[in-house]
Amino acid sequence: MIRPDLTLVQLSDTHLRPSDGLMHGVVDTAANLTAAVAMVESSGTDVAALLLTGDLADNGDPAAYRQLRGIVEPAARRLGAEVVYAMGNHDDRGAFRAELFDAQPETRTCDSVVTVDGLRVVTLDSSEPGRHEGHLSEAQLEWLGDVLATAAPRGTVLVSHHPPLPSPVPTVHLLRLRGAERLAEVVGGTDVRLIVSGHAHHTGCGVLAGIPVWVGPALAYGVAAVPPRGRLRARADAGFSRIDVFGDHVVATAVPLSTAEQVYDVDAVERMRLVHEVVGAR
Repeated sequence: MIRPDLTLVQLSDTHLRPSDGLMHGVVDTAANLTAAVAMVESSGTDVAALLLTGDLADNGDPAAYRQLRGIVEPAARRLGAEVVYAMGNHDDRGAFRAELFDAQPETRTCDSVVTVDGLRVVTLDSSEPGRHEGHLSEAQLEWLGDVLATAAPRGTVLVSHHPPLPSPVPTVHLLRLRGAERLAEVVGGTDVRLIVSGHAHHTGCGVLAGIPVWVGPALAYGVAAVPPRGRLRARADAGFSRIDVFGDHVVATAVPLSTAEQVYDVDAVERMRLVHEVVGAR
């Protein structure tokens, strides 16, 4: 039986809502996260790290981060896995720091580096308070360049909540990472083997500066990439990703969790108008 050298599990867009339970009145996001963690544990997979790639809380509620920790960290201890937390546009930096890292609340970006079995995981905070599209500052990119100046034994996985790629879903496309060409300049020619993101609520892949980009599925719900004409549609389809290192190869696999009720089915023109207003307000 072929076994990977190293396995990471990506849990993205959990959107926990402990105060009122259901997202869009349909999705029990805590139950989805619990089920995903249970699936990973019951599989017997040797997991080196759990990557929590943003939009962990739906509205930055401190209780959501405490709930997240209560589900994820005991499982990580049983698995012997590192836990990597990344900020998303629905997260709050102060609560994120205070509740997940027992640190003083701050407004500066939450960037981090951890090395797992020789594989370096660099996390960039692509959120910007009050905005839903992604952004990386010049200071963050300079810091990233300094980190990548020295190669890691097994290379680097770069985590950013916002995908540095276009999307076939028009709302997601408008809310992607801005200035991805600058990120490409920094990571090109380095030891970055994979860029891992979430945010889109649909699975996808692409390339930036010759580096594969993986857009993992969301645990909250899934957006339809091929909806009926004139509609934007989401269903309560949850999923997560496993990312395996096989020598010179890194393989990302989407793992479906459930198929449930429709979350929304709205007029595309009206939703696009609202998103344009949000982006244009900058």
